[in-house]
Amino acid sequence: MTEPRNSALPDAAPPVWARIVAALSILIGGACGGLIGWSVVDLQCTGDCGTTAALSGVVGAIAGAIGVAVVAVLTLRAMAEWKAIENRDRARRARGLS
Repeated sequence: MTEPRNSALPDAAPPVWARIVAALSILIGGACGGLIGWSVVDLQCTGDCGTTAALSGVVGAIAGAIGVAVVAVLTLRAMAEWKAIENRDRARRARGLS
């Protein structure tokens, strides 16, 4: 006979510190992308290129933030999956199952 599945497993969400680090890394990645986009246009353009440099900075910031966000989300999902597997294995050992 199988045991009832009333025992809930612990939460497998990534810790708060990991989510905060992910958010901060997205902001830093966006800032770095913006600086790179602005500086590339600023260095190559002669004359009044303030608007073009600013637009390049915005595009660079968006691209940098999106790239870092993809990596951050994948990392947080991997952490959650790893924790869920550990919790499941711990629960199986506690019930005497291998």
